[in-house]
Amino acid sequence: MVFTFKGQLDAFSEKQFKTFVTNNLKNDLPFVIDLTKIDFLDSSGLGALVQTAKECKKTKLGFSVVGNSRVSQTIKLVRLGDFLNLKSTLEDALNYFKN
Repeated sequence: MVFTFKGQLDAFSEKQFKTFVTNNLKNDLPFVIDLTKIDFLDSSGLGALVQTAKECKKTKLGFSVVGNSRVSQTIKLVRLGDFLNLKSTLEDALNYFKN
């Protein structure tokens, strides 16, 4: 499953993001969080991604994050790339689940 988000992932949209992702974790299917259309990611958005990663690791559910250059740079800056399974393209993320 691929979830594509657009706009901003910040303090104002964090609750909606977490609610949406949490509801879809019940499907027990690996998923990709596609942030290539996100214009802005702040610490609240990063916190929501970290919380999602922790929940997935706890339930052994596969997930990956794809971001545009700005989002990827922000994630790498705080050294969360490996923790969030950050991939550079959607194709790379989908191939991650095949291996």
